[in-house]
Amino acid sequence: QVQLVESGGRLVQAGDSLRLSCAFSGRVLSSAALGWFRQAPGKEHEFVAAITGRGDTTYSTDSAKGRFTISRDNAKNTVYLQMNNLKPEDTAVYYCAARFGSTSNFRNDYMYWGQGTQVTVSS
Repeated sequence: QVQLVESGGRLVQAGDSLRLSCAFSGRVLSSAALGWFRQAPGKEHEFVAAITGRGDTTYSTDSAKGRFTISRDNAKNTVYLQMNNLKPEDTAVYYCAARFGSTSNFRNDYMYWGQGTQVTVSS
């Protein structure tokens, strides 16, 4: 059974940093591509970043580039999203997702999802 459990979301102030974690288990997720998406109230899921099993990364050109860093530790079955210089527009529920194969920017390409963790950035 595949499970993804996000943690680390909380209320922060603009300019703060925050690291989200996603613990994964089940099947051979150590070789799966893992991605972070976010969903702000009233908006669609937005791709943030993704990483392959061997560590190749892809970032959203808009939301994450230059401020967010995705990484993974397969020994700990965990993928991370380091977020720096947070802005109020980063407020959203952040989801971890997994797919077998290469990374993808598209929500529907990911088969497994976590329950999400809330990040709120105050101005």
